[in-house]
Amino acid sequence: MADVGQRDVESKQASVYEEQHVHEVYDQIASHFSSTRYKPWPIVEQFLKALPDGSVGIDVGCGNGKYLAVNPNILVLASDRSENLVKIASRDGQRNALIANSLSLPHRNSTLDFAISIAVIHHLSTNVRRVQAINSVLLTLRCTSLPLCRSGNCIIDGGRALIFVWALEQRDSRRGWGVGDDQDIMVPWVRKGTHSDGTPKAQTFNRYYHLYRQGELEHDITEAGGFVIQSGYEKDNWWAVAVSPRSERV
Repeated sequence: MADVGQRDVESKQASVYEEQHVHEVYDQIASHFSSTRYKPWPIVEQFLKALPDGSVGIDVGCGNGKYLAVNPNILVLASDRSENLVKIASRDGQRNALIANSLSLPHRNSTLDFAISIAVIHHLSTNVRRVQAINSVLLTLRCTSLPLCRSGNCIIDGGRALIFVWALEQRDSRRGWGVGDDQDIMVPWVRKGTHSDGTPKAQTFNRYYHLYRQGELEHDITEAGGFVIQSGYEKDNWWAVAVSPRSERV
């Protein structure tokens, strides 16, 4: 019971920390953030366009909704923790977006054909919460028999999820992070503007990130009860496609 109580305390502390250093920040920078997020990432676009017509799935942490119209032949139910980003994602009245906590998604288990979670999991401040968020995504998928894989090709009879997280290994980027550096960091977002007298001003907001090392995303997916069928590295991010095997469902 003491361990349970301690975990509850740690979870509440993490929730408060994320509220201050993630959720409140994105609500404040939503408009400026959205203006810089307009081009779909290639692997995400490829994943969505490869889905069968009529597929139904979710975009967890949808931001400004830039992936909702990538494939007009599927239905994407979008959600985000930021109220202001959800308003932007729903701006034309033709998109499905709602406010939701990635740790407890408002969707029925074992019903969806796909899920994407792009640059979201790394904002959770403990390993327990990151694994819980992945599990929350996996539970929504139609469960699958363990996939039959040959030469990198997998036969899947259930839903699948694509997850992206920021990588620790970024030596060649402008950030220069790499193995041996701190994985839990604050990343500034600078919003520029002008004062009433026309002089320039800049306001800095710090966002919490957990930088994933190589192999860590696959490990967390396994811990969450998933099975990784494909994974890789793209532009300072680790990504993986996972399914939820029947044998692992609770």
